[in-house]
Amino acid sequence: MNSNAVIAIHGGAGTILRASMSASAEADYHAALHAVLSAGQRVLADGGSALDAVSEAVRLLEDCPLFNAGRGAVYTAAGTHELDAAIMDGSTLDAGAVCCVTRVRNPILAARRVLERSEHVLFTGEGAEAFAAAQGLEFVEPEYFHTEARHRQWQLARAQQRAMLDHDGATLAAAPSSTDDDPTPHEPIDPNRKFGTVGAVALDQHGHVAAATSTGGVTNKQVGRVGDTPLIGAGCYADDATCAVSTTGSGEMFMRMVAAYDVAAQMAYRNVSLEEAAHDVVMNRLPKIDGRGGLVAVDARGNVTLPFNTEGMYRGFARIGETPVTAIYR
Repeated sequence: MNSNAVIAIHGGAGTILRASMSASAEADYHAALHAVLSAGQRVLADGGSALDAVSEAVRLLEDCPLFNAGRGAVYTAAGTHELDAAIMDGSTLDAGAVCCVTRVRNPILAARRVLERSEHVLFTGEGAEAFAAAQGLEFVEPEYFHTEARHRQWQLARAQQRAMLDHDGATLAAAPSSTDDDPTPHEPIDPNRKFGTVGAVALDQHGHVAAATSTGGVTNKQVGRVGDTPLIGAGCYADDATCAVSTTGSGEMFMRMVAAYDVAAQMAYRNVSLEEAAHDVVMNRLPKIDGRGGLVAVDARGNVTLPFNTEGMYRGFARIGETPVTAIYR
């Protein structure tokens, strides 16, 4: 049995400005991350699989309205929600994913059913929903995904006629407007500087790794746009021979770099450590095409890395028998 069992999670990366976040809000994020890590840690401690641990962690992140996945997902340009998720088992290289679902309460559970009960890897839209319904998964009305904060961000984005990645919207909504007493205007934050995705990676006591990723996409995105999250190798990848990776960032750039797979490939072909491979992808390769964001990764020896090239990333990890570690800023 592997005594290095560990789970790591992320809840999105970007320009998370301390000035725009109250102490109570900051505490809420730490508490949410801690609760999710504790749940995943329990699965591993009870001898559960890495696949079970990441499924449970991402399901809980989807149910938490603080993060852009499941309940709390951002709005499309049409005022709707489109959700994407993927999961991969490092022991078999089996994978499952769904994209553009609108009524599945937990897209990660639908992705898991695709992995386990379908010969296919990726289902989209109505086909994904039909498959999820046939599997008996829980459906909700679209209003379930609504939160006031996300709706307000969408209205701001519409007013500015541009897409805005979700933590950008949160920062903008929280920023006081400029007044004569405060001559420094709060500039709208660059839309390429905030990214809302959730994910988890784990190594279980049997030595297997798994990864899972889920998102509500980009505020005010065109209907039908799909990012890196449900694409195996871009937003999610796992292979016992190397590592498990879940990414968060400017989806198009992570797709073009096949970022999650690149970490594993560098370990396999360059024979470098998890730390070195992940650092190269996030700090060297992605920035060359203005790719911003980060990732969480774990290898078969229990090494964990959580690099990001933005100002912050909601993140944490937990080993069996140890207190979970959570962080937001650099």
